[in-house]
Amino acid sequence: MIVPGRFSNGFRDYCQSTIDRVLVIRSLLESGLPVRLIRELLPRLTDGSDARTDAVCAEFLHEVQNYRDRLAARIAALSDQQAALDAYLREVRRTDL
Repeated sequence: MIVPGRFSNGFRDYCQSTIDRVLVIRSLLESGLPVRLIRELLPRLTDGSDARTDAVCAEFLHEVQNYRDRLAARIAALSDQQAALDAYLREVRRTDL
């Protein structure tokens, strides 16, 4: 997702735009977005063309919303499973007394 420049001695050169890109990637990863989504849309978000940026940002936000909705559904399913297990444990404890 990043391609640093190189000095003549082979050392990597991380210019400010690369550092900024890393910060964006880290922020997106920390928010829970999958690498696949970040890798797919990040180049179009940062290509600098204003005409496409609005459309890409809208597409990106749509993808983020879809991911968030899928995550919320998974959380709800897990919460239901946890509640069922809690009920089972309460029942087992009550009958063991």
